[in-house]
Amino acid sequence: MAYYGRPKATAAAAWSMMRPGARSALPRSLSWRPLGPADNAELAALVARAEDVDDPPYRTTEQETAEYFLDPTYSGVAGRDADGVMRAFGLARVRPAAEIFASVLGVVDPLWRGRGIGGAILHWQSERARHLIGAERAGRQGDGSLIPAHIITTVLEDDERMQTHLTNLGYSPQRWYREVRRSLSEPIPQAPVDRFLSIEPWSKDLDEAILRAHNRAADDAGAEPMSPERWAAGRAFFAPEWSFVALDRSSDRARIAGYLLSSRYEQDWEALGWKEGYTDMLGSLAEYADRGLGAALLAAAMRAYAADGMEYAAAGVDSASPTGAGSLYERLGYQPTRGTILYGLDV
Repeated sequence: MAYYGRPKATAAAAWSMMRPGARSALPRSLSWRPLGPADNAELAALVARAEDVDDPPYRTTEQETAEYFLDPTYSGVAGRDADGVMRAFGLARVRPAAEIFASVLGVVDPLWRGRGIGGAILHWQSERARHLIGAERAGRQGDGSLIPAHIITTVLEDDERMQTHLTNLGYSPQRWYREVRRSLSEPIPQAPVDRFLSIEPWSKDLDEAILRAHNRAADDAGAEPMSPERWAAGRAFFAPEWSFVALDRSSDRARIAGYLLSSRYEQDWEALGWKEGYTDMLGSLAEYADRGLGAALLAAAMRAYAADGMEYAAAGVDSASPTGAGSLYERLGYQPTRGTILYGLDV
């Protein structure tokens, strides 16, 4: 049992957030205690043991697991064996927005699977998420209407056991995330852009303007804007030398038209069996649609990856369909690898 993610967030909370809990519903084969930042080294070791067996298309570092505790509201629990070794954990976190999203993630040590622990943790998390959502709703001022809320989690596409647990609790698949990659030994295509548009290296001076452009693009797509704190929190593996911006220089003051931000996840390379540059974020503003910015930005990134000795260019494709494909990536020669599914439950 494992359901993974690379969450990003902002401030910590205490054990009191867990009450009232339902720890009595958790299996007595393990001793259950609160999970918090002080447990991070043990948590990272547990996640590493699980990933060695489950072989997801990434590896999670201790720095990344520390970010599990940065959301302003969370509840966590850890199960330890008789020797005090952490064998399972579950976490439910709430990130307030126009709609409320509670995300849940957890892992059971491969040596302790098949004993009902994973399903029990998921049930506990679902109840905790409902409680946290209720508290968030109660704390908001408004016209009395019910604020939409959702519990979400991601699961590896081949983890049928966890998908069954989720379905039994009323969750349903909502989105499909597919990892794609392209060999950099193949010729990188030319991708010219329109007059007055240029593809230029990322610079710190442009970062604030890129965030504003990202939030405009998110608003156009109906997504939530990103705060400067969340924007900064996601930079643990940011590779500025592999990141680019599309600028519109048709006036005296250059404007952001599009952007590509890359990351260097070296901890994944041994498990993957290759070295890759990863496109974490690719976007353009609506007024520049159909002007070739996506292809031009990806081509620039691929050249940077190749110049730095990478074997592949990689990215994640988000689709509302299990058969959905990133047509832009397909045109540039990217091929699908493993994927995950986001399951959701409306509350």
